[in-house]
Amino acid sequence: MVSVGVLVLVVALGALGWSSYELLAKPPVDPQASAAEVAQLRERWRSEPDADPAAALPGEPVALLRVPAWGDGEHLVVAGTDAASLTRGVGWYAGTAAPGQVGNFAVAGVRGLHGPFARLTELAAGDEVIVETASAVYTYALTNNPVELTVTDTDTWVLQPVPAQPEVRPSQALLTLTTSQDLFRSDTRTVAFGALVSTQSK
Repeated sequence: MVSVGVLVLVVALGALGWSSYELLAKPPVDPQASAAEVAQLRERWRSEPDADPAAALPGEPVALLRVPAWGDGEHLVVAGTDAASLTRGVGWYAGTAAPGQVGNFAVAGVRGLHGPFARLTELAAGDEVIVETASAVYTYALTNNPVELTVTDTDTWVLQPVPAQPEVRPSQALLTLTTSQDLFRSDTRTVAFGALVSTQSK
């Protein structure tokens, strides 16, 4: 009986150690793989300077996202928000506006300790989010403090062309960033909203 108890304890501790590694130490997006994909995307842009993000197929890289306040480089933006897409970078919600276009360009990112949106709650209204495509660089400014806005994962109004105003036709380019409110998977989301403040053609 004692040996069985010890065995169970060893297995449990091993599982705990593995879970802790997966949750705390292992980045949800592999930095080396991401850097390689970023380089490949920039190379493709050189040969296709007019590549249209709206024409991207699910899983294809469409843009790069940077947050100057974080100072941690750039994140690949992939068409789609399935689990596979979110292990490569930031996911672009299907059906939302393309970067820089009128409507709501909405993206999701993993939080965790090392995810692309790990520090989303540190941002505040006025902070910039820069989105680069093959032909332009778009700068958005946040319009809310993300730490103050929490919704459930079924609150799709945040993805509407004009969030919470489904009857209003969009007239400006907006941005929505979403991530789990908790460090790891949960049914609540932290949300940041922004509006386009400048566009620089490449």
